Amino acid sequence: MINLQTPIEQAPGVGPSVLKKFKRLKIKTVRDLLFHFPYKYDDFSNIIAIEKLKINEICTISGKVLGIETSRSWKKNIYITEALVEDKTSAVKAVWFNQLHIQKIIKKGDLVFLSGKAVAGKNGVYLSNPSFEKFKSEPIHTGRLIPSYSKTEGLSSKWIRRILAPLLKDLHGRIPETLPQEIIQSQNLLPVEQALWQIHFPSSKEKASEAKKRFSFEEIFFIQLFVLRERNLLSKEKSASVPVNLGVIKRLADSLPFKLTDAQRKSAWRILNDTEKERPMNRLLEGDVGSGKTIVAAMACLNTAKAGYQSALMAPTEILAKQHFQEISKTLQDFRVNIGLLTGKQDQFRSKKLKNQVIEISRKKLLEKTLSGEMDILIGTHALIQDKVKFGKLALVVLDEQHRFGVAQRSKLVSSGAKKEKPLIPHLLSMTATPIPRTLALTIYGDLDLSIIDELPKGRKKILTKIINPLEREKTYDFVAEEIKKGRQAFIICPRIEKKEDGIKNTWSETKTVKEESEKLKKEIFPDLKIGTLHGKMPPKEKEKVMNDFRNKKTDILVSTSVVEVGIDVPNATVMLIEGAERFGLAQLHQFRGRVGRGEYQSYCLLFSDKPKERLLALVKSEDGFSLAEKDLRLRGPGDFAGTKQWGIPDLLMDALKDMGLVEKTRETAKEFLQKNPHLKNYLEIQKRLSEFRERIHLE
Repeated sequence: MINLQTPIEQAPGVGPSVLKKFKRLKIKTVRDLLFHFPYKYDDFSNIIAIEKLKINEICTISGKVLGIETSRSWKKNIYITEALVEDKTSAVKAVWFNQLHIQKIIKKGDLVFLSGKAVAGKNGVYLSNPSFEKFKSEPIHTGRLIPSYSKTEGLSSKWIRRILAPLLKDLHGRIPETLPQEIIQSQNLLPVEQALWQIHFPSSKEKASEAKKRFSFEEIFFIQLFVLRERNLLSKEKSASVPVNLGVIKRLADSLPFKLTDAQRKSAWRILNDTEKERPMNRLLEGDVGSGKTIVAAMACLNTAKAGYQSALMAPTEILAKQHFQEISKTLQDFRVNIGLLTGKQDQFRSKKLKNQVIEISRKKLLEKTLSGEMDILIGTHALIQDKVKFGKLALVVLDEQHRFGVAQRSKLVSSGAKKEKPLIPHLLSMTATPIPRTLALTIYGDLDLSIIDELPKGRKKILTKIINPLEREKTYDFVAEEIKKGRQAFIICPRIEKKEDGIKNTWSETKTVKEESEKLKKEIFPDLKIGTLHGKMPPKEKEKVMNDFRNKKTDILVSTSVVEVGIDVPNATVMLIEGAERFGLAQLHQFRGRVGRGEYQSYCLLFSDKPKERLLALVKSEDGFSLAEKDLRLRGPGDFAGTKQWGIPDLLMDALKDMGLVEKTRETAKEFLQKNPHLKNYLEIQKRLSEFRERIHLE
């Protein structure tokens, strides 16, 4: 018997070829398919008599097929299938182009629904490429609101509807309700089975809206429940109290080659006060690109080291981890602290005894120093949370762009040693340069206290941002060459590493790729310049060499994927040229722009796009990442969330986050529910859902 966990290949109508296409959409189980929601509906509910057809009107007719034939137009080299359909009032032709299969399905004498647009032709009105369906008790492809789904090559919305309808009928009465009955009633929500049918096969626009409301509420409710439980769990834990060493902090501030902004000082003070408490800090430090978050984190790490405790700083990439190691080592070189670098491939150590010297160190030696407490600050990638890495006196964890790191993950970093007592939980400082709309912060980061660095260092020049039509390509390349003649450098961003046929129905195959573009630039455009290539699939040592060559001005242009999106700091780079800019979200584009303008020179962000969208114009007009984040959330429609994929958030949820009222109401509902049911003893489905939640939403 089929259930929600049944592999999709066991569902009726799913053969080997369809299975491959479903897997491209990441649909592996029956549940995945049921919760693969449509992104829009075509309204074919307007069923009218043929005599009342109006030109350019979308409608549905029903009638009998009087005849059907296919011919070939030699002039345009296309096949044309024509069917004459009659009802009691009149007759009309339905015309399909290059759809030879239709004549095999529709036969003379069939009773059919046809839905589409009435078009004026040389010989009168006809229906152009209409959806069709033979008479059934309840139509699913015509005569109603018809759902459209994200497509993959060879798997149309019609195929998905054909498989979904019998599945939903077969599962009737066997789909478990995940929301508590009292919440369904108090919030006036549809039960899950009814909502699933109405979101896929709505009986009206109102019912489609009710179904969407139910699932939007559910998505936010479970995230809120999850983060509120995390906060409750954390409140019962204890951390080391790290006293604030004002003398050391003042000395560090005075040693910097720049003056701290007011926002940096306020954020640092809140963090230091939090780490002084015995309750674990759980703070998010949010700052726009180039706002100086790293120095605030370095202050907290130094204060922790001077109190006799350790800090761990985890970055998402080896490039960024290495950069943090170099930056923090340089900043703290006069403060006698041991700093280590631990990545998947390379370990380094800067000893307080060897003031400015960085040495290679064996993994074994590095781990020994970490366990003994001799290592004051350990910087690395996810290698830091391997089982072998144990800290002797860890009091602070700093995460750069990691987004979620619960009590269980923090506990992994703490050494159990020979101690029998419960270990202290480290304080957590999570940093992000992605400005977060308030609705998203309330939802995803509801368990974190928020600090915002909302001003940039004094003296920064505004980055000039311009949308470039591809026809101006030659002129733009001349401009890049002029900048390089002045001694500057340039980034060129491409959306892909190489051409890839993945079957997804879009124009990505035409997109600029790093490998092809760098070869073309070397041979045809900039033969006299040195060009580097960078992408995520390169070995770590090769990536590091490419970045070092670019930082050290050994290369003039770096052609890269979005791997440079976060944290890369090259003050001499003044041009950020982005190919296919419309393919990226505002958040990503803003991050790319933040890779230039970090030095004293005028910098430029050039957006190649042959179809500029409203969000590209928003980027040109504003340099405020926070207002851009709000704008991005308002502009996005389902299926267009390139900038938020790092959260793994479903499109339905991103759409729901535009509604601040819904977010706040859902949060209050989750809070009240958890107060009444702190252990969720009588809610097995909710417990199950929350246990699956981390993996599905990618909050780690």
